[in-house]
Amino acid sequence: MLTAARINVGLAARPVANTSSRRNVSAKAESRPIWYPGNEAEVPEYLDGTLAGDFGFDPLGLGSSPEQLAWNVQAELIHGRLAMTAVAGILYTSVAHSAGADVPEWYEAGKVYMDKNPEVSFGALVWTTIALSGWVEFKRLQDIRNPGSQGDGSFLGITDDFKGVSNGYPGGKYFDPMGLSRGDEAKYAEYKEKEVKNGRLAMVAFLGFAAQYAATGKGPIDNLAAHLADPAHANFVHNGISVPFISN
Repeated sequence: MLTAARINVGLAARPVANTSSRRNVSAKAESRPIWYPGNEAEVPEYLDGTLAGDFGFDPLGLGSSPEQLAWNVQAELIHGRLAMTAVAGILYTSVAHSAGADVPEWYEAGKVYMDKNPEVSFGALVWTTIALSGWVEFKRLQDIRNPGSQGDGSFLGITDDFKGVSNGYPGGKYFDPMGLSRGDEAKYAEYKEKEVKNGRLAMVAFLGFAAQYAATGKGPIDNLAAHLADPAHANFVHNGISVPFISN
């Protein structure tokens, strides 16, 4: 009986927190879509589905630190928005250029501007951009670390109309004139997830535009037209760059 009692006590004393934690993580992963279905056990605990666009993907553990995770979330959001703006602009100028308008392709725009404005110093443009962007990024970092520490959103005496909803999400009637951040919380969460998804797609698209130009020296619309005209040869396999050992 003494031996049995010792066994029972030993079993009772065994820690079960880790097993419970893993089960909780798995249960959360199973209740939402993840990037690799069936691999729920590998979803990090800090990716619990509360973030917009969270599909449990972080194989390198880049968000294991709470502070780094907060920064990564905002960095992805900002880069996604910049990429969506850039891709829209690239496509617009590429269509206009292909139609014969006096508009340069995106990869020539900077050179064309400098050629038309020789009095503008390229170095001054670079350092001004670095200084202004650095100041904004520093302020944004401080607001991530301590939300609301960078002011109440007031500008020229206007406060509520410029006040943000949360980090990375401006609000008010000027930055959210359609009221997408107000009203139904579920709909707002849906908008946030769609923004992240489209931002990720735009970042990949911009990378594709850059790779296309490096390989063909053309813009996206010209490349698309060439591919549609001869899909068997106008593709990444036969451009002579992407797959070096295959020539045209």
